[in-house]
Amino acid sequence: MGASRRIGILGGTFDPIHHGHLDLGIAAQQALGLTRLLVVPANAPPHRLQPFASAFHRFAMVALAVVGRPGWCACDLELQRGAPSYTSTTLWSLHEFGYTPTELFFVLGADAFVDIGAWKDYPELLGGAHFAVVSRPGYQIDDLPGRLPALASRMVRVAAATEGFPPSDPSIILIDALTADVSSTAVRRRRAEGHRITGLVVRGVEQHIEQHGLYLATFHDGGQDSRPTSPAADRLHGQS
Repeated sequence: MGASRRIGILGGTFDPIHHGHLDLGIAAQQALGLTRLLVVPANAPPHRLQPFASAFHRFAMVALAVVGRPGWCACDLELQRGAPSYTSTTLWSLHEFGYTPTELFFVLGADAFVDIGAWKDYPELLGGAHFAVVSRPGYQIDDLPGRLPALASRMVRVAAATEGFPPSDPSIILIDALTADVSSTAVRRRRAEGHRITGLVVRGVEQHIEQHGLYLATFHDGGQDSRPTSPAADRLHGQS
């Protein structure tokens, strides 16, 4: 693939960041030849419960997770904004920094993309960047045209050897890759139940979680995890 500027954006609550998240970034970087991958923790996700760990801890864990990964960068763009985090707002901000829509590749799992119709500023936000959609356990990219027929004409399979790839207009790029079957909820659950989380997160993130007593919560009968019981979960170096 060419040497043009290709900026990946991997967003999420990252509460905590785990190997499933990292596999998405790795798959997109390899398939698309990304020159840089911004890993962007959300400040306040609009469609989910508020994060269990503070913004300071979540950013610290992202920073630890990207260590040693060429081109990867922990980005606090959404945390600095101090408002609900919307993908459209983040993409418009990157345009103001001088990036064109076709230089940007918003990386996400197929499990998240199937709900794209509920996102703020849909469908306009699809013109703000390429959307690089990676398969996830239970969500294969071959199923996406059938799940989202209105968007099927905009979907293309990644093909590094094809001349003119990626498309000249923002598109939905489908990437078939193996990604770890893990979720942040599963990590928090294991912590709450007193089990180790080795292999679910990178070692530096595991050490940070243990050191600061994060996710020491209980689970209700309905399976939802409660707020953390440790004050350390809401502070980093004395800041709340």
